[in-house]
Amino acid sequence: QVQLVESGGGLVQAGGSLRLSCAASGRTFSIYAAGWFRQAPGKVREFVAAITKSGCITYYADSVKGRFTISRDNALKTVTPQMNSLKPEDTAVYYCAANPSRTSINRRDYDYWGQRTQITVSS
Repeated sequence: QVQLVESGGGLVQAGGSLRLSCAASGRTFSIYAAGWFRQAPGKVREFVAAITKSGCITYYADSVKGRFTISRDNALKTVTPQMNSLKPEDTAVYYCAANPSRTSINRRDYDYWGQRTQITVSS
């Protein structure tokens, strides 16, 4: 198993930047694909970004493409999305997720989830 803990959330003005971090503990992190999802009030949890086990390939939701960049450091067991040009519609709770099988944009493919972190973007 792997345990995930997110950090780095907070309040930011529109156009600003935030850098989240997901720290993993437990088994070797490189055996897990990782993703980030978010959920705004009254909405379903949606895909944000994902990264393969090696970190060589990344995937992004259209809504964040060009603004968010996801990376990972398997030695440090971290997954880090850099979020730039934030918009009020990015306001949500953000979740880090991992699964040992394949990189996916589908939340149902992920077995392990962090406790979430809140991002609020003011206009």
